[in-house]
Amino acid sequence: MRKMGLEAMLESTRALGLQAVEAFMAHLPYFSPREQWERFRGTIVQSGVEVLAYGVVSFGADEKTARTIFEFAQALGIPVITADPAPESFTYLARLCQEYRVYVAIHNHGPHTRYDTIRTVQDALRGQPEWIGACVDTAHFLRSGEDPVQAVRRFGKRVYAVHVKDVKDRTRYTLLGEGDLDLVGFLRTLQRIGFKGCLALEYEETPDDPLPALRACLQAVQRALQQR
Repeated sequence: MRKMGLEAMLESTRALGLQAVEAFMAHLPYFSPREQWERFRGTIVQSGVEVLAYGVVSFGADEKTARTIFEFAQALGIPVITADPAPESFTYLARLCQEYRVYVAIHNHGPHTRYDTIRTVQDALRGQPEWIGACVDTAHFLRSGEDPVQAVRRFGKRVYAVHVKDVKDRTRYTLLGEGDLDLVGFLRTLQRIGFKGCLALEYEETPDDPLPALRACLQAVQRALQQR
């Protein structure tokens, strides 16, 4: 639903019978004038939908820009930022997390990216405080030849966000349940670690009319929950 504005996205979320969402910059631009931030928050509260995560954003050497993103998340009551942090950002990230009481979840983004495997995410987390964890993107781990279920097991309680989508043969995105994701096993493993964050359904192949595909994905999740 990234092509939608904020109100349309929130309305569509409710139409799917859901009460929580991860917002994207197209919905909530953190670089908007600060006087708009309170209006954003009012729109969210009025909708009855919680924004449990925000991203994916990039963090680099510029701490000033990063601080604006954290201020934005705090102002809107968003507890987790999903992110692609450059190595130089770790000089300040944990400090900003603690200052603003907002978590960062490192997002894996598929083959040949900075965080493409379980190991690269683990390496980034090593030595970091618990303010910094992982956002497990199931399709991107599959594209990298990794098992998303194993990723959840490895990261454990450091999984702060999830992007659940499916892919076939590491190349073709599909509806949930039609690709190679072990959806039942994945949801079962999330339950075992006590995951309570935002589980975001993603299907980006029909951007002009996303709701039918998202409904089909939601039904796949509901079927999988009955089997777990």
